Amino acid sequence: MSVQLLRRLFTVDQYYKMLEAGIFNENERVELIRGEIIEMSPIGIRHSACVKRLNELFFLRLGKAVTLGIQDPVRLNNTSEPQPDVSLLQRRPDFYETQHPQPENVFLLIEVSDTTVKYDQEVKIPLYAENNIVEVWLVNLTEKCLEVYRQPTANGYEIVQTFQKGETVTIQALSNVTFTVDEILGD
Repeated sequence: MSVQLLRRLFTVDQYYKMLEAGIFNENERVELIRGEIIEMSPIGIRHSACVKRLNELFFLRLGKAVTLGIQDPVRLNNTSEPQPDVSLLQRRPDFYETQHPQPENVFLLIEVSDTTVKYDQEVKIPLYAENNIVEVWLVNLTEKCLEVYRQPTANGYEIVQTFQKGETVTIQALSNVTFTVDEILGD
């Protein structure tokens, strides 16, 4: 006789009530994925340096064309609010003061991965596709490449490309600006 365990899934609103009640503190690195509260991996030195590099790169190149988010929540639906490492968002005068960005506000989400590559590829990127995030980049620090995901469907992204050092890439929604993989990965 097998026993089936029941999981208790949460909504974004319930998740915030738990935060307000002090169940988690502000400094705990957790995110809500498909109704489950997931403890995020600690940020390593290479990961942190890459996020800083991307922050500076996008700030200098895109200026006032986007709102740049660094490890900020994006509300995908009622049960998922991940915190991608970088988000390029449509500009709003209130800088999203009244609500977290939603899929229709996103030009690009970026996950920087060294220890979480498989999780990002198998859990987060499919979740982004299901919620119509038009473009996702996975900076794969382990393989020293950039994975680009475009054309979301309910079953994943139709276009998946891998870029190596020496190659260039553009953001689909902002195609007038080019980046090199070397700039993204660093030395």
